[in-house]
Amino acid sequence: MGITWLRGNALTLLENGTEFFPALETAIDGATTEIFLETYIFAHDDTGHRIAAALSRAAGRGVCVRLLVDGFGGRDFVEHLQAPLDAADVNVQIYRREVAPLSLRRHRLRRLHRKIAVIDGRLAFVGGINIISDLDQPSFAGPRLDYSVRIEGPLVRPIHGTVTHVWQLVAWASFRRRHPQGFAPLPPASEDGGIEAGFLIRDNLRHRRDIEDAYLTAIAEARSEIILANAYFLPGRRFRQALLEARRRGVQVTLLTQGWTDHPLQQYATRALYGQFLAHGVRIFEYHRSHLHAKVAVVDEHWATVGSSNIDPFSLLLAREANVFVRNPGFAAHLKWRLERAITAGAREISPDAWQRGPRLQRILNWGAYGLVRLMIGIAGYGNRH
Repeated sequence: MGITWLRGNALTLLENGTEFFPALETAIDGATTEIFLETYIFAHDDTGHRIAAALSRAAGRGVCVRLLVDGFGGRDFVEHLQAPLDAADVNVQIYRREVAPLSLRRHRLRRLHRKIAVIDGRLAFVGGINIISDLDQPSFAGPRLDYSVRIEGPLVRPIHGTVTHVWQLVAWASFRRRHPQGFAPLPPASEDGGIEAGFLIRDNLRHRRDIEDAYLTAIAEARSEIILANAYFLPGRRFRQALLEARRRGVQVTLLTQGWTDHPLQQYATRALYGQFLAHGVRIFEYHRSHLHAKVAVVDEHWATVGSSNIDPFSLLLAREANVFVRNPGFAAHLKWRLERAITAGAREISPDAWQRGPRLQRILNWGAYGLVRLMIGIAGYGNRH
């Protein structure tokens, strides 16, 4: 399914928790009827307690608060925060609760990875920022780099539609009928700005490739520049070939990837692809100031996306994801400026010559990691799709 572009939206780009969490908390405190919040991680830390307190305040003044947390990413939430929120009349559901941690069944990999909030059906947030402090690792020089978008306008309606749909699916699957199933009526659609934007999800039914296809369409239409910033970048053959074909057309392609990672195996596998990209003139930067957690892109200073979907097998083949896509020169230019600032302040470029002169053992380790990841994808039954 292609993007349905809707005009008349007001979008605000939010970088890191320093911008996102105050905006989210303000929106929660201003809610009058209904709050939906979906997240992969809801941490037992200062930030998690801050947002939990805001949700409790909203429930205390009669707002219907619905919180959906992934059962794997939210394991600490289940242990420490779920009971207090239940007691505060926040309606909490867990997506695919972890009941057999040692199980190798495929469905355990199908997680709720998206990060969405909808307030009163009039305001939404979509992006890659979990409910967790982005300063939780003080040894780094800066906060975890990530983005979200605050949205007002017609685009809120399809976002509201997907959160209500998934909420009902989880309620039916878990037989938790105590949760209220009636939803507040949506306010009349209004055009609050001049930005054209669309919203896409990825699931395991009707929307398996929607986000990936939107990327591929934009890459195929690129004429001057592509900037991809992705925390976990391990594209399949089709995606890699699209980027290389863009280079053959003379498009400048820039990748911003992780320098520090919490998943070394995947990082080594990503680095196995560097040689091919560098040989074709793709510029690669690794972010070292802190963890890179962004999933954003800019094409030709006109098209942009911000969301939860990485360009890797987990996001593109397994998880529930959500991205906002934007056709607006002002928004795209602003995101590009933010990314260029991050590159200048905290990234190191990988030069082709230095990469070729690098230790042979490291290249062997990289390709070994790539082969192992491919094997794991195959065992999971998705090898022919990546």
